[in-house]
Amino acid sequence: MMETPEFRRHVMQQVKSTNTGPEMIVRRLLHGMGYLYRLHGAKLPGKPDLVFAGRRKVVLVHGCFWHGHGCRRGSRVPATRKDYWIAKISRNKERDARNVFSLEQAGWSVTVWDAN
Repeated sequence: MMETPEFRRHVMQQVKSTNTGPEMIVRRLLHGMGYLYRLHGAKLPGKPDLVFAGRRKVVLVHGCFWHGHGCRRGSRVPATRKDYWIAKISRNKERDARNVFSLEQAGWSVTVWDAN
């Protein structure tokens, strides 16, 4: 079945950047364990998903496709516009590495939760 550009656009507009399913699972798990945190630290590099300010720790919840993980889902490249997607995922990985480096240089401990 061939997708139309309009359909693809609609699907991509439905992708959320915050409060995603994997992020909500991690949040519920940590909250259930008694941890308190702030959400989407806007003053920190990359706006980490969960911020434990008193502990100087952050948690980044990364979706496998968008962050180019090596698993089956993360290594998948869409059939259309391959050059665009390869470049996009590469830029995401570079940005992630810069953000983690900046956070660590500022004294934060970083945990990346791979949501596969």
